[in-house]
Order: sequence, then C-alpha cells, then structure tokens
Amino acid sequence: MSEFRKLTLLTLAMLASFLVGMFGVAHADPLKVGFVYVGPIGDHGWSYEHNQGRLSVEKEFGDKVKTTYVESVPEGADAQRVINQLAAKGHDLIFTTSFGYMNPTIQVAKKHPKVHFEHATGYKRSKNVATYSGRFYEGRHVAGLIAGKMTKTNIIGYVASFPIPEVIRGINAVAIAARSVNPDVKVKVVWVSSWFDPGKESTAANTLIDQGADIIMQHTDSPAPVQTAQKRGVWALGQASNMSSFGPKAHLTAIIDNWSPYYIARTKAVMDGTWKSGDTWGGFKSGMVEMAPYNSAIPADVVNLAETARKGIISGSVHAFTGPIKDQSGKIVIADGKVADDGMLAGMNFYVEGVEGKIPQ
Repeated sequence: MSEFRKLTLLTLAMLASFLVGMFGVAHADPLKVGFVYVGPIGDHGWSYEHNQGRLSVEKEFGDKVKTTYVESVPEGADAQRVINQLAAKGHDLIFTTSFGYMNPTIQVAKKHPKVHFEHATGYKRSKNVATYSGRFYEGRHVAGLIAGKMTKTNIIGYVASFPIPEVIRGINAVAIAARSVNPDVKVKVVWVSSWFDPGKESTAANTLIDQGADIIMQHTDSPAPVQTAQKRGVWALGQASNMSSFGPKAHLTAIIDNWSPYYIARTKAVMDGTWKSGDTWGGFKSGMVEMAPYNSAIPADVVNLAETARKGIISGSVHAFTGPIKDQSGKIVIADGKVADDGMLAGMNFYVEGVEGKIPQ
C-alpha cells in the first residue's frame, strides 16, 4: 500500500472518529410498530387504553421505534385491508386490538411471514401470530360485589356489545359476585351490537333504568352509559379506563385495561430477537387488569369487601367462577368447590342463574 493511500485512509478514519464524537453513532432504522383500533382513540375506553400502551412504547424506546395507528377500523374486510397495508409498508410488529380482527390478522400473516402479529382477545395463532387478553372477569367480580351491595332495587343493568365469550363471561362474573352478597339481585342485559356507539349505549342505559336498574354496567367503549347514569341519578361502573370525569357522582369504580407493560415487553422481544408466538391472559396479578379509585360514597365495609376479593384473586385464594354455579335452567355447570378452567371460560356461551333474557344467536 502506497504512503499516499495509507495517509488517505488514516485521514478518513480520523474524520469518522471526529464525526462520531460530534454527532454520536448513527442509529439503525427504528422498529416500526403498528396498531389497529376498532374505535377512536378518544373513546375514553378500550381504544383509548390501547393507545396509552402505544404511547408508553414510544416513551420507553424513543427513536428506536416508530409507531403508527389506524383508528375506527370496522371488523371484517376493512380490517384486513388496513392490516395488510401496515404489513406492506414495512411494519415489523402489528397489534390488532379487537376480537373481530382475528381472521383478518391470520390471513394477512400468511402473506407476510416475516412480520410479527399480536391479536387481542382472539384464540387463533400461528408461527408469526400471538394472542393476548386480560382477565377482565376478575375486575367484574370485584365490580359485581360492589354492585350487589350498592343496589336498592336489586336490578343491575348491563349494556353489552356482542355475544362473544368475553362479554358473556363478564356478565356472568357480575351476576355471580353480586348474588353472593345479595341473592335477590337480577341482571338485565341490553345488547347494542356495537363496541362504540354513544347514542345506542345511552339509549340502552335509559331503557335499563326505566326497567328499574339503579346500577349501570357496560361492556361497550364510550362513557355514554356513565353520563346517562349521572343524569338519571343512579350508579355506574366504567369500562376499560377510569371514566369518573364523565359522571363523578355516579361512577363507583371501573375496570382499567393496562396494556403498557405487555406492549413494551413484546416490542423489546422483537428488538432482541426473542419474540415467539404464544398466548397471554393476564389479570390482577400481572397488572394487566386494575381497578379505578373507589367513589367516596361507597361505604368502608364495601370497599374492604372489594379489596379483599381483589387481593384474594392475586393470591389465588379467590376465583370469580367457583362452584356451585348453576346456569339459567338450574343445572349445575361448576360443581361445589371446583373452579372453571380456562377452556370453559374461553368458550363460555351460557348465562348463569340471575341473568335475565336469552343470549342473541
């Protein structure tokens, strides 16, 4: 090598060292993480909390990640189109956050085997598709205890979205818990066939109040039922996030879905090459499910009842579905002293004793 060439290489090396010192080492391309939401991020419920998880990923990893989201995506063909677009645009990890996105996610994943997919609340997996959900029924058990103690009419009204196991499981958990402290409780359900429709949710809440409900619960995503309860002077329990600002007098507490730890962990797994398909079903113990602050109007003994149950679920001494449990016909579906296994919970398609009406087909 000529002296001139050696001098040139030395000069370039010195220049590179100077630039690194001045500007730092150049970063690799950021990991692209996409999120698909069934509702608007301003729903103050389900999609809002998923988006809080996305923001936590940004905060945790900074410029090592680039996140994007698409909101208010209908379940079905539109979902498949949106998911496919995210995969085609180079997203390394895609979270699809509604039950009806399950089949579209599976179909898109087949076309993009190098992309990592995470589907919320579903049960279909593949090599590059994982599933995750929260044990929301644990929170509904605590909420049911409170509702059973706070009702005066012994009628709990429930605004429900779609008759899938997740929603049915929640209705049953409320009924079982409420009737364990108040055997006279009945649960009335109005189905609105939507995750997010404030108008329908408000109408359903009004219908239930007109039928005698003085506690309004929901498995829908807008704060409309809480707002309606506030206007009508009855109690309410929020869904997915703390909805107390929408009805501070009515709002007893809420089940909070805390997705942040999971989203951070799964993003890191893709970054360090340890991501694997699997199923995660977290509850109080993992922190994926939390309870919002209790309304000061709840008597101390009821708060103690609720907290004892919550802590018991964490320790394993309490389970929301502990027998004997009967279905509507009076048939024993969970024997005395037994608890429902995850298979029964995941496929629940019956009402328990105390729930009125029939499950829509």
